[in-house]
Amino acid sequence: MQTFLLSRQFNAGSLTKNSTACAATATICNGTSCVLPEDNFNETLNIILSTVLTIMLALVMFSMGCNVELKKFWGHIKRPWGIFVGFLCQFGIMPLTAFLLSLVFDVLPIQAVVVLIIGCCPGGTASNIIAYWVDGDMDLSISMTTCSTLFAMGMMPLCLFVYTKMWTDSDAIVLPYDSIGISLVALVIPVSFGIYVNHRWPRKAKIILKIGSIVGAVLIVLIAVVGGILYRGSWIITPKLWIIGTIFPAAGYSLGFLLARIAGLSWHRCRTVSLETGMQNTQLCSTIVQLSFTPEQLELMFTFPLIYSIFQLLFALLILGGYRVYRRHRVKTKTDVEKTEEKEDSKSTSSHAKINGGFISNETK
Repeated sequence: MQTFLLSRQFNAGSLTKNSTACAATATICNGTSCVLPEDNFNETLNIILSTVLTIMLALVMFSMGCNVELKKFWGHIKRPWGIFVGFLCQFGIMPLTAFLLSLVFDVLPIQAVVVLIIGCCPGGTASNIIAYWVDGDMDLSISMTTCSTLFAMGMMPLCLFVYTKMWTDSDAIVLPYDSIGISLVALVIPVSFGIYVNHRWPRKAKIILKIGSIVGAVLIVLIAVVGGILYRGSWIITPKLWIIGTIFPAAGYSLGFLLARIAGLSWHRCRTVSLETGMQNTQLCSTIVQLSFTPEQLELMFTFPLIYSIFQLLFALLILGGYRVYRRHRVKTKTDVEKTEEKEDSKSTSSHAKINGGFISNETK
């Protein structure tokens, strides 16, 4: 209303006189001083990209569900040893690691809080995509992501209450339960459709899975690039948070794998638990931070979730590359051994034939 009244004070002559000095979109002109309308381009771009990425992510999770067998998935729910190990990693190891890193590097209280929020967030859906590429247990991966998102409703407040006492009042942190619920729904519904398609049309499910796995890999990189572009103005941050953002995901992957191995899980399930532990829902962390703190505080902490997401992706790609190299070498070595055994078998067969006058029994054919 105030802007409207001010604009009425200038007559048509003054507007014409200053039209050459001001931009065409200016709402108020007084000499060389102009009031321009607020530029909502970045906000609009963020909304559009968020909508597109959400739809793409739902389609990718649908394709991931096409690799889940209902019996095996239900088996993990009935005998949840793997889920329990993942629970200990997600809400035991990660918050404790965040607490220790904050103490060791002696960061500001407000920065320690954002590190702890990252540590308390549930696993992200990106872990399901990477788990597929490293031949992980997809049934376990999907069930762990679902359960960790569900458990986050109670475990996040508890962990934040325990670990943030020395830095801030836990009541000051606003947890977006609606966002957690939306994440849960956005995960469960597409995956359920994917499981149904795999049950009814297994051949079509394999085709959908191949396409979805490729799209998912592209989507992970796209989200990281888009995040870097949208928040390019927030990259000035203390070196301590850069170091923590590098160490934290690496520690999550390593400790998750170690605990899973100590618990007696198979190798492919160890890889799954490792990824589910190290890959956090950084979008949820960003939402919590924006809801809980002032703009002045956000300048000191807002970029950390993006830093963590970049390094968790880089380490995940390193794990994927290392596994692919190992798998190729193992398959090659195994093939060479089989060929050597076949040659030895053929040599023994021919020598046996010579001894027996060229007769070869039916057992060796």
